[in-house]
Amino acid sequence: MFRRKPPTPTTIEWMIVGLGNPGAEYRGTRHNVGFAVVEALADKYKIKLNRGRSRAIVGTGEIKGHSVAIVKPLTFMNLSGQAVGPLARQFNLRPTRVFVIADDLDLPVGKLRLRAKGSSGGHNGHKSVAEYLQTTDYPRLKVGIDSAAKGRTIDHVLSTFDRDEHECIDQAVRASIEICEAVIRGSWEEGLRLAEFHNK
Repeated sequence: MFRRKPPTPTTIEWMIVGLGNPGAEYRGTRHNVGFAVVEALADKYKIKLNRGRSRAIVGTGEIKGHSVAIVKPLTFMNLSGQAVGPLARQFNLRPTRVFVIADDLDLPVGKLRLRAKGSSGGHNGHKSVAEYLQTTDYPRLKVGIDSAAKGRTIDHVLSTFDRDEHECIDQAVRASIEICEAVIRGSWEEGLRLAEFHNK
């Protein structure tokens, strides 16, 4: 009797990572806007985020004809690289195929900035990712959460959005999904145009 060969695992072309803090108490906070984007992306493409591996929730599926892994690290923000680095190696992905979405204090609420690489800008999640990828040359999308009052950064990033900010951040999440789609398709210039158009 012949044994059936195990299925060949799908080669993952992109890893889309949303940064945030795990736990219900952090849901909807400014620091978790990266989680919000990847959750909405997974929902649109019916990708289940329920497989725990390498200290992260992971879902695999297809977006615009490309195989992707959508990732939510469970390490807490400041240790995000402990999940991202091992997963990138498991999926045999170069850092240039690890697309990281996170909040940004230097941008007004809901404004977007797409970058192919760059420094952490003081963001501890990016510091950790860069440490474990051993490079800052990975693409990222920054979602503005506005700056905090002096000395109140921690309180600010862990606060929820104000009522009058909800529509703005919802629009930013929708635009972020379109930018993710463009990046996955290899249309970087389109991603930049989408971010610029959204910010007008």
